[in-house]
Amino acid sequence: MRTQTARKFRLEIVKLRLALDEIPPALADVPWREGGWTRKQIVGHLLDSAANNRQRFVRAAIDGVYAGPGYAQDAWVAAHGYSDESWETLVRWWQAEHEILMAAVDRIPEKRLEASCQVGDDAPVTLRFLIEDYVHHQQGHFRQLQAV
Repeated sequence: MRTQTARKFRLEIVKLRLALDEIPPALADVPWREGGWTRKQIVGHLLDSAANNRQRFVRAAIDGVYAGPGYAQDAWVAAHGYSDESWETLVRWWQAEHEILMAAVDRIPEKRLEASCQVGDDAPVTLRFLIEDYVHHQQGHFRQLQAV
């Protein structure tokens, strides 16, 4: 049975998925603001965030605690070369990564949502907080994706 956190997570990710479909491919190589990442790079960053957070979510759910590294976002985006990928590929990858994340969050028991998680040098937070913060992070970047 899905927790309330999992149901809310799934609902928000589905909303973002619909919003992603509304972003014109013609904007893919356009920075969201002068000197900012392109839409491709933003989606790539969101892919990196999904990969990093999947590790955190699953390890905390299994072990009851998580402590791991932070994330050097500019280096990861550059290392993956998202600018060289097609918009359609990046959108498909985003959708696939989030299907996996939703399935993982669906299976986290209520008691594990209170697992202590420390990312890099940040203060420990609960797994529930990481999951909720992940959605807020995505939403913030979606505002950049939608900027005109």
